[in-house]
Amino acid sequence: MPDPQSADPRPRLGSLRKGQRAEVLDLDEAAVSSPLPPGELERRMIEMGLVEGARVELLHEGFPGRDPIAVRINDHTVALRRAEARAVLVAPLD
Repeated sequence: MPDPQSADPRPRLGSLRKGQRAEVLDLDEAAVSSPLPPGELERRMIEMGLVEGARVELLHEGFPGRDPIAVRINDHTVALRRAEARAVLVAPLD
């Protein structure tokens, strides 16, 4: 499902729903607004394991507003803001 806030039609981690699984294709830091210096968001995501080929599953959505989200990345779990998760391009597996 494409992210309506992006001109890029490819699905993004931030657009997944609870229980959906996907594989990370790429990072696109330019697609999101962040107070971090250029390159910092991408660096942090790589450190969390959001690298090409990683398997992800959206485990939990915060209430209200579905934010933040908890994501299983391969064999560990992290929480991140949905807006920042929109920087991660994915290919759905389900």
